[in-house]
Amino acid sequence: MKVPGKVLNHARRDWPPFPPAASIHYFSARTPVYNRMVRFASITLAGAAFCAIFPLLRGAAPAPADDPAVKGRELVLQSLAALGGDRFLEMQDRIEDGRAYSFFNEKLAGLSLARIYTRYLTPPDPPVAAFIGQRERQVFGKDETAYVLLDENHGFNVTYRGARPVPDADYARYRESLLHNVFYILRMRLKEPGMGFESRGIDLYNNVPVDVVDIYDNDNRSVTVYFEQSTHYPVRQLWFQRNQVTHDRDEEVTVFSKFRDTKGVKWPWVTLRERNGERIYEIFCESVAINSGVTDEKFTLPANMKILPGIEATPGRQATPGKKN
Repeated sequence: MKVPGKVLNHARRDWPPFPPAASIHYFSARTPVYNRMVRFASITLAGAAFCAIFPLLRGAAPAPADDPAVKGRELVLQSLAALGGDRFLEMQDRIEDGRAYSFFNEKLAGLSLARIYTRYLTPPDPPVAAFIGQRERQVFGKDETAYVLLDENHGFNVTYRGARPVPDADYARYRESLLHNVFYILRMRLKEPGMGFESRGIDLYNNVPVDVVDIYDNDNRSVTVYFEQSTHYPVRQLWFQRNQVTHDRDEEVTVFSKFRDTKGVKWPWVTLRERNGERIYEIFCESVAINSGVTDEKFTLPANMKILPGIEATPGRQATPGKKN
């Protein structure tokens, strides 16, 4: 069968003179040279196009928005701005009043009224890695006769009998908890040498979209923080530390909720801590005061305080002196 030469330029109703399936058979069986020429032309054009854009692809840098490090730092700074920005960074002290609950094996082990004093120290210039620049006084009960003091070097359990040093293992656990705490990182550690951030993308937490960011320091500490997309508040953090008794890794999770504004600073009024999937501590704040003039006297032992001999941490049940870090 001979194909008319001028059919392609005219809209004839009788074209094509054979079914579409037959046309495929016709060109593949009767014109192999034509098919080879078409394939050759296609490959040639594709190769020319690739050669033209290859230098541009090789020299082009990835977009900043696609860089996990850049995106991670951007999300952290967004959270800092949402929490108050400069007002958050200028927070010198804080007083939290509320009710604290402790749990063991998912059962209530203790409850008490709680008042937590916190004071931030001036960081060194230039910044120092893993700087402990926070002091705490944790009061449990109606009066302040019994409390826990924690500073940059050690801790004391204070009662009417005197001040007993916090065991080294417990203080080390508190110190690591503080250095992994996202609020302490935002307030004190952002300018430390070696601090890094890496975005892990988007996830769902409690059916709410969150941005997930890994924050790590120069000593290979790492904490994964979940920032709520709508508010940019940190609502969950997760990190691991070595159990001194079993030598296994303990999964430490802290959940933050009920953010409220105090003098331009957004602070969580409910904090829940879990270890290896079990709830161990929870505090419900009834009031939070910021920059109320707390002095170093609150974090210093009285001169006439009797210092009691230290004791070792109880094996198998490590009590954490820190409240929620």
